[in-house]
Amino acid sequence: MERQPLFLQPVFKERIWGGNRLKTEFGYEIPSDKTGECWGISAHPHGPSVIKNGPLAGLTLMDAWREQRDWFGDLNVDEFPLLTKILDAADDLSVQVHPDDFYARKVEKVPYGKSECWYIIDCEEDAEIVFGHHADSKESFRAMVEKGAWDKLLRRVKVKPGDFFYVPSGTIHAIGRGIMILETQQSSDITYRVYDYGRKDANGNERELHLDSAISVTHFPDRNLPLHYEVVRESRGVVTTLVTEKYFTVYHWDVRGHITRAMDKPFMLASVIRGDGELSVEGKTYPIRKGDHFIIPSGVWEIEIHGTCELIVSHS
Repeated sequence: MERQPLFLQPVFKERIWGGNRLKTEFGYEIPSDKTGECWGISAHPHGPSVIKNGPLAGLTLMDAWREQRDWFGDLNVDEFPLLTKILDAADDLSVQVHPDDFYARKVEKVPYGKSECWYIIDCEEDAEIVFGHHADSKESFRAMVEKGAWDKLLRRVKVKPGDFFYVPSGTIHAIGRGIMILETQQSSDITYRVYDYGRKDANGNERELHLDSAISVTHFPDRNLPLHYEVVRESRGVVTTLVTEKYFTVYHWDVRGHITRAMDKPFMLASVIRGDGELSVEGKTYPIRKGDHFIIPSGVWEIEIHGTCELIVSHS
């Protein structure tokens, strides 16, 4: 069967903190002006993407993974491993934490915990994230939560466009208002909320908090892992390796005319975050533009991209 890139139809999620920038910045048709998440590449049962082109057109990515496994090479996992999102935080997200694989399998009975990473696409001036905490033990963490000592407990970090953060499971975190990110994560939808600012949903109810579960999975003391970027400069493009860790490797491709990349992984995920161009695969050319999400499947040996665009690319 002829191999070609798999272009995907995103799934959109309305959120209490969402906005309308997925429409104004990316041109998506969104369900409302409270749309917080675009699940661009997803085989998760809570929102599987649909393949738009080629011999697998009409299949969800979840079904393609199960029924056409040869398109994804010899990766030895049962479930599709990654999930790519674009998030529009018109308001602060809850302060939260995610479990690791062991806890997720034992307690939640799902295959993956949730480590993730964020590329800051755009943000307001002086925007910030919560990235870690200052408690030295579970007991001190709980005490500060119960006192509402959030300024003392939470580590806040100013951000700017182009910043990148690796957020492993067990990390207390929150995306702040006015930030748009591309998130690469394990294919998991488990979140334990610690603090939600007392907000109420459309029915006047505060969202559930999960303090006991959060404390069970949070790292004490906090961990702050340094990142070391690897930058490869080509004549008409720059490829930056942002993170390489157990669950994913993530790159930023800055195409300034033309780049060629060998495909030496079972498959690769790609999202266009700026600009437009053309993708050449197996002698065929496909237009790409900001907001497109696609997978380069197994069996493709090399791709070329012409144009002026930026992509976030990942693989397991």
